[in-house]
Amino acid sequence: MTFPDTRYTRSGESCIAYQVTGNGSVDLLVVPGFISNLDVNWEDAGFTRLMRRLSAFARVILFDRRGSGLSDRLAPEEQWSLESPLDDLRAVMDAAGSGRAVLLGLSDGAALSLAFAANHPERTRALVLFGGYAEFHAGVMSRTALADFVRLIESKWGTGVTLPYFAPQRAKDRRFQSWWARLERQSASPRAAVALLRMNAETDIRATLARVRAASLVLHRREDAWVKAAAGRHLAEGIRGARHIELTGRDHPIWSGEIDRAADEIEEFITGTRPAPSQNRVLVTMLVARLVAPERLARRLGDGPWRERLEQLGEAAKGTVARFYGESFVAGAEEICARFDGPARAIECALALREAGERLQLELAVGVHTGEVELHDGTPSGYALHMAERISAAAKAGEVVVSGIVTDLVSGSGLRFAGRAADADGELAAMRLSSVMIEQHLEPAARHTGTPTLDVLSKREREVLGLVADGLSNAAIAAELDLSDHTVKRHVANILVKLDLPTRAAAAALVASQRSV
Repeated sequence: MTFPDTRYTRSGESCIAYQVTGNGSVDLLVVPGFISNLDVNWEDAGFTRLMRRLSAFARVILFDRRGSGLSDRLAPEEQWSLESPLDDLRAVMDAAGSGRAVLLGLSDGAALSLAFAANHPERTRALVLFGGYAEFHAGVMSRTALADFVRLIESKWGTGVTLPYFAPQRAKDRRFQSWWARLERQSASPRAAVALLRMNAETDIRATLARVRAASLVLHRREDAWVKAAAGRHLAEGIRGARHIELTGRDHPIWSGEIDRAADEIEEFITGTRPAPSQNRVLVTMLVARLVAPERLARRLGDGPWRERLEQLGEAAKGTVARFYGESFVAGAEEICARFDGPARAIECALALREAGERLQLELAVGVHTGEVELHDGTPSGYALHMAERISAAAKAGEVVVSGIVTDLVSGSGLRFAGRAADADGELAAMRLSSVMIEQHLEPAARHTGTPTLDVLSKREREVLGLVADGLSNAAIAAELDLSDHTVKRHVANILVKLDLPTRAAAAALVASQRSV
């Protein structure tokens, strides 16, 4: 999808940035919430996915609200009132050549959209309100909680500190966390973010709801982490004839979680027709492998060797995926994604990728999930990929974690799994996660004769054995070699099997005897 050009229009003394994408017969004006940045938004796959869906049936108009993103910042003396933001909406519509539009109000933008509909009914075709509220303190947080949140922003803004408040289901996704931190920095400075938050906290349009005459659809996630679900119900009850739909999930942004379900409801509301199933949707198994603690390894290795290891991992991954008939695409330097036509091959590839990473002293955590994705130019997108990414984020170093759908499908394949307790995240818990059992502790087919030789061990295994002989525990070895306890445990087990030795003490004695020679 080609990203739209950013243009500017004047609203009073301020310049407002906007974009237009899509060629539908209906104009859809997206009114953003707390923060946004027209350029950074498109860097997220979920946002791009949503825009692709919306622009398929509408001409979508995007803009950064005054004080945020690419638009002019608020003047120091500027006080909160609805007048200026309403003028900004009209200016953007005029610049985009839109006489009337459906307003898609997101989060704090829902209140602004409602005020616009009440004051400019002639320019409002309909309203779609997602994750909105009428009064901030009742719908979002108390004054005491707001004061604590302001202090958090003042001290840690730009690090992704607000992510758990808005998208807790993505809080362990390193790639998304990094993008969110960039969104914070590019949307507003700490002082500007506090000013915007305090202005939003003054929102109270409860008396305006009865004046709204536009057809309205209210969408809200049942467990929304930022805006209480009761706030969405209150909006629907206060707007005459409004339709209210609750979606599943905890993440507040519309472009995180069930993106397609939200887009389906919006398309049906605006066009009167539910979208037909896409011909590009296919059932696949998605594999997502992420690099664990890359910043720690970069500090230890240095930039040059670090980049070289990453390149080697990329080449090894390409060959490994091809060997198991997967179709690979690289989403970033620290993540490998691949799709397969069967889950068993995906798991076998995951185990091979983990081994390839270990040879390069790079630890991977892998997630595998089976479901439908939509292919565009060979690149998958959709809920199944999203879940594979989240499963990967929940996996530990050296672990291959799969969903219950995967374990059901590979029954009888000989693969073994151990049930894995999920976090408090209800959506992940419902996935029935399991770890692939990769430690088999098998006895060798034939017993060694004569004195065992260390030549059968890999370089890494010899390093581990040397530290075992020095009396170090698994935890101490893990710290020394920058590995996980799990990986060290598996190395020790492999060493004992390869050398046909019964205990760690026997292995230590063997090393001592060979050192004395």
